[in-house]
Amino acid sequence: MSTLIMAVQPVVPVIAMVLVVLAFTLLLVFLSRYRKCPSDKIMVIYGKVGNSKDGSSRSARCIHGGAAFIWPVFQSYEYMDLTPISISVDLKNALSRQNIRIDVPSRFTVGISTEPGVMQNAAERLLGLKLPEIQELAKDIIFGQLRLVIATMEIEEINTDRDKFLEAISRNVELELKKIGLRLINVNITDISDESGYIDALGKEAAAKAINDAKKSVAEKDRDGSIGEANAKRDQRIQVSSANAVAIQGENEALATIAQSNATRREREAEALRIATAAEKIQSAKAMEEAYVAEQEAEQKRAAREKATLEADILVQAQIEKEKLELEAEALAEQKRRVARGEADAIYLKMEAEARGTQEILTRQAAGLAQVVAAAGGDASDALRLMLADKMEELIRIQVDAIKNLKIDKVTVWDGMGGDGKTPATANFLSGMMKSIPPMNEMFKMAGMELPSFLGKDAEGEQAKSEQSSAEE
Repeated sequence: MSTLIMAVQPVVPVIAMVLVVLAFTLLLVFLSRYRKCPSDKIMVIYGKVGNSKDGSSRSARCIHGGAAFIWPVFQSYEYMDLTPISISVDLKNALSRQNIRIDVPSRFTVGISTEPGVMQNAAERLLGLKLPEIQELAKDIIFGQLRLVIATMEIEEINTDRDKFLEAISRNVELELKKIGLRLINVNITDISDESGYIDALGKEAAAKAINDAKKSVAEKDRDGSIGEANAKRDQRIQVSSANAVAIQGENEALATIAQSNATRREREAEALRIATAAEKIQSAKAMEEAYVAEQEAEQKRAAREKATLEADILVQAQIEKEKLELEAEALAEQKRRVARGEADAIYLKMEAEARGTQEILTRQAAGLAQVVAAAGGDASDALRLMLADKMEELIRIQVDAIKNLKIDKVTVWDGMGGDGKTPATANFLSGMMKSIPPMNEMFKMAGMELPSFLGKDAEGEQAKSEQSSAEE
């Protein structure tokens, strides 16, 4: 017993050492499989990653700004870079809503999204792709959406309301980029131009309108200044005249002798004042009339411009409808041509197949006839007799079937022993019916053969033989 205890005592430290080494190894393995995700990347864990909330199995698990343990054998991981991607989109000849082609050079900045659902799309569609490949994929999507947005807007909206244009582009492009896991960071439209010069014409029209408005404003200000100056002078004269009248009235009360002369003077001054006031009012009325004329001309020009704009819109819309109808007619005609070509090809193939079938049947029949002729010793007549002999049973059956199904429910006969006076008319009726069918002996003669005697004799042959024997006697 003591010997056993002494033998076990050296083994215990060894087992403890092994356990320690094993635990340390497991700790190292655990630490080596515990991965942290940098802030500028997305860690995608794939393999056996569990199920989603609805119970379906997930293809990958995305982590941004955290860490996770990667199970050996069952799981693996990769990183996706969040570095923004700058894409230069030099769009040319994009068709607007007015059927005017414009050039819209722009630059888009995109990147992989960190939203949970969009990040899952990126893991499923962009994992393993390099930045240039992602850039080309996003560029194709941006090209298509940019053309779509331009096709729904008019040139005036694109040129004047840039905020609305950028908002429509951002909304459409962002929606499509999310499907592959990307997000739109920035949009920069550098310039907009067109081959027809429509945008330059709009700029010139706006500049001319601003210049005309400025000239009109200056003229109105000059008119207001002249009217104000005339009113000020009139008020000045009225006030001065009133003061003079008061002073003269006081002097006249003091000096009766001078009153008469002052009265005459005041009368003349009043007449002069009346004339001056009337002249001022006439000038004021003329100024107002000129202002009204200027405003009337401005309104007429504005009405003419609005009329021209409305006519241009109607003509452009009519041209669009005309081109649309022409395109629909061409598409319908092309569809009918293709259907006709398809039907013609089908008929040709059917007739070609029938011709090949007929050719094959005739070839086989010719080969069979050749074998029949060979079996008849090379004599075509004997071969024909063999074939007719083979078909004779069917020919007899057809001859019998001709009257087999004849139904005679009731026949009333007044038999007057017509004909030769010996054979009843009823017998002649049935005999005539049978004679309407080709005689079997005649069919055998056509084939170059003779019917056996026990099946029937040839009446003409028998008559000829009897006449020959009578002549001999």
